[in-house]
Amino acid sequence: MGTAYQALFNFAFARRQGGKFVLRIEDTDRVRSRPESEKAILDSLRWVGLLWDEGPDVGGPHGPYRQSERTEIYREYAGRLLDQAHGYRCFCTPERLEQLRRESGPGYDRHCRDLDPKDSIRRVGSGEPFVVRMKVPLEGVCVMKDLLRGEISREWALVDDQVILKSDGYPTYHLANVIDDHLMEISHVIRGEEWINSVPKHLKLYEYFEWEPPVFCHLPLLRNKDKSKLSKRKNPTSIQYYRKAGYLPEALLNFLGMMGWTMPGGEEKFSLQEMVEHFDLERISLGGPVFDQDKLRWLNGRYIRENLDAQGLYAALETWAVNKERIQKIIPLVQPRLETLADWGGLTMAFFSDQVSLDAGDLELKGKSPEEVADLLQLSLWRLEDLPDFSSPALSEVFKELGKRFEMKLRDLTVVFYAALSGSRVWTPLYESMEVLGPDLVRSRLRRAIELLGGGSAKRQKKLEKRYSELFGGGS
Repeated sequence: MGTAYQALFNFAFARRQGGKFVLRIEDTDRVRSRPESEKAILDSLRWVGLLWDEGPDVGGPHGPYRQSERTEIYREYAGRLLDQAHGYRCFCTPERLEQLRRESGPGYDRHCRDLDPKDSIRRVGSGEPFVVRMKVPLEGVCVMKDLLRGEISREWALVDDQVILKSDGYPTYHLANVIDDHLMEISHVIRGEEWINSVPKHLKLYEYFEWEPPVFCHLPLLRNKDKSKLSKRKNPTSIQYYRKAGYLPEALLNFLGMMGWTMPGGEEKFSLQEMVEHFDLERISLGGPVFDQDKLRWLNGRYIRENLDAQGLYAALETWAVNKERIQKIIPLVQPRLETLADWGGLTMAFFSDQVSLDAGDLELKGKSPEEVADLLQLSLWRLEDLPDFSSPALSEVFKELGKRFEMKLRDLTVVFYAALSGSRVWTPLYESMEVLGPDLVRSRLRRAIELLGGGSAKRQKKLEKRYSELFGGGS
């Protein structure tokens, strides 16, 4: 959701200024970046109507537009920093850095900052792994300007010698984005406020490269109703969830536009074109926009009633889910359970709803308290979130693994999932049904079931995260 939110404001500004909307894929994290992640971004932005002029699938004069395809550019500029003594190679091992964190907290002690350059080159020649760090001043103050917040000061002593090139030769966000923003002629950097503390490092890189920095504008973060940062643990944050849940793209984009920005006349319902015509960065509010799903549903209802006639509604329903492709996926799951055609409605209701009716009694498991069931669902949810392939065969293997880890018979484990996902302990085949629903709706319904069972305190979540690591060998 944050990607679409920031993309909307970038799109509106670019169009208002008569410029181009450029889509760049930041995929230098080789562990987390996957082709399906890029596809999800492209599909989501295209669905809401934010179409780009330059990008990985359309090309353009500033390509390539995937950072993973620009690594030679970043290495060249990292080499310049080394040659000019604005950067240095760091040979500290992960074990040393972990010990440093345990003993001194976060931050690097600049252990390798004053290594003799000849010794550094010798160690590289011997095959010793290293990263490249940038040098930041050891004293003084960095004064930075934000379009919305004015001048912000930060002491250099509080800024780390940031890693800019990793040991695998791939850049970090800081180096890649500074270089790309300059080479792609970006005049304004519009992004989330979580990046404000990185501006001193970026300004220093612009200074080292002797480039004019862009204008920085940091958008307020989207918040939950309790003012906490919007996260998938409290709200569905995927555009694909809202697409599958039956929201109109125009309504969702309108709602994101309301987050931190208002039309001059205060109108709450406006088109993308109307937003572009009236857009002004300085009208963005810093109040911390609340992502209120009830307000989104209200706005979506207005679009359905006011923007669609009967034929338009039929077309929207067909595009959404009432289409041949989706129905043909559902028929084999339902047909064995049909006695009359009228049974279709009850058996398929869960496939065409964003939420299902839940009864805590249906979530009971023999020999387990509601808290234990909630914990079981939470651990399973985290395991499903780690699953790259959400197909029926993959889900079957995951549930076999869950049954083994939880020391439960599969039929006892799955009954609570039937209830959480369909509102009934009897439904169509579980794994095939989950595949049709898709990961976003599945996760949303499991989170709702967990909340119905009492959710969990922060302390309890910490204990569960530790147990998850013990069971599955990774973080949640």
